[in-house]
This record gives sequence, structure tokens and C-alpha cells, in this order.
Amino acid sequence: MAAVRIEHLHVVRGGNVVLPDISLTVESGTVTGLLGPSGSGKTTLMRAIVGVQVVAGGRVEVLGRPAGSRELRDRVGYLTQAPSVYADLSIRENLSYFADVLGAANGTVEQVLETVGLADHGGRVVRSLSGGQLSRASLACALLGEPELLVLDEPTVGLDPLLRRDLWDAFRRLAADGVTLLVSSHVMDEADRCDRLLLLRAGALLADETPGELRARTGRDDLDEAFLALVDTT
Repeated sequence: MAAVRIEHLHVVRGGNVVLPDISLTVESGTVTGLLGPSGSGKTTLMRAIVGVQVVAGGRVEVLGRPAGSRELRDRVGYLTQAPSVYADLSIRENLSYFADVLGAANGTVEQVLETVGLADHGGRVVRSLSGGQLSRASLACALLGEPELLVLDEPTVGLDPLLRRDLWDAFRRLAADGVTLLVSSHVMDEADRCDRLLLLRAGALLADETPGELRARTGRDDLDEAFLALVDTT
């Protein structure tokens, strides 16, 4: 079953065509990587999926409903590149506030703190956090409602290799529990951690396949080289 189904999506921003004609599906319970260089349209595509992007044409369906539907508000979690927490509150105070808004179950705050590796830092005021800690605090907020679909815009940016590994392990555990994850990145070494890859360049979908299929199609073992090979042939 598809968690996300997009047909002929056309998006124009600031008078420029960002996504000319995108069609794709994201299967439920998978970790799908949305990869490509800066300016390729990854964020715009994610905004369309969560229903906050005005589209010029096409159809975006999420969990069986039109993107942005009221029924999806507590079923979809979205992490933007910008911080989504209050700077003058502690991490735990932020999470407690958003947990009340979402009606999250008791114990959820401590659970998500553990998931993002901030269990020992819950009392820290947000303005004192490092960039990586701030990203993880925002991710914790996205996890509070126990969403069925998580849309994560470069969640590992600024993190050291150990924290990146731990977060990807958490993503795999969430997928094993049935959560669908769409994770954007411009770091190709994260591609191998995904079930499927969507490769964007200049608003065009160059590939929609598994890492193994991409290697086989391009004849390259290194996924960075595989992506470059696709670029060279388009």
C-alpha cells in the first residue's frame, strides 16, 4: 500500500517552475531517501506532501487523503530545516507543551527524548543547544504524535557520524513498527540506509529504485558515482 501517491505534480514558486511534472509513490512502512543537490526541489516536494505548498497542478495523496487534509494533522509528522522549538524553554518544557497540544499519551515525552538521544539533556534551555542538539529537539517534537508518516527534511545535517548512525538506527526501528519515513539528504553515503531512493536534480526525478537497482543500472558500486553517472546521461 502506498503511504504517498503523487501524480503529475507541478509547482511554481516565485515565477519559476520548481517541479515541472513529478509522479511517484512511497510505500508504507519503508524508509525512502529523497536525495539530490541543493536546489533540486527536495524541500518543495516535501512541503507539497505535508500540504503547506501551493501547487499549480497534479495530485498529492497522503495516507489515502488529499495532502493537507484536516484528518492528516495528527497522522503526519514534519521536520523542517528551521528549528521548531521555543528558544526560551527547555527541551522537556517544549515537548511537554506540544504533547499537551497533540494529546500525546503519558510517557511519550521521555520516550522521544530517548529516541533522539537527548534523555540526559531534557532540562537544557533550547538557546544553549548546539546545532545538532537543536535538530534532534525538533525531531523529538515531530515524533510526539506517534505519526504514521514522518517527513524529515535533512534531519542529520550538522550531526557527527556517531549521532547520524544512532538516528538512522532509530529510523529503522520506527519503520519496523510500521511508520513510513521520507528522509531528505544531500549526503549520498546515507543512501545505503534507505529501502528506496528518489533522486532529484533540477526538479526532475532521475531515479526511483533501491540502492542495489541503482548500482546495477549504472554499473557503479559507489552511490555517489552512480548518481553522477545518471546526471551525465540525462
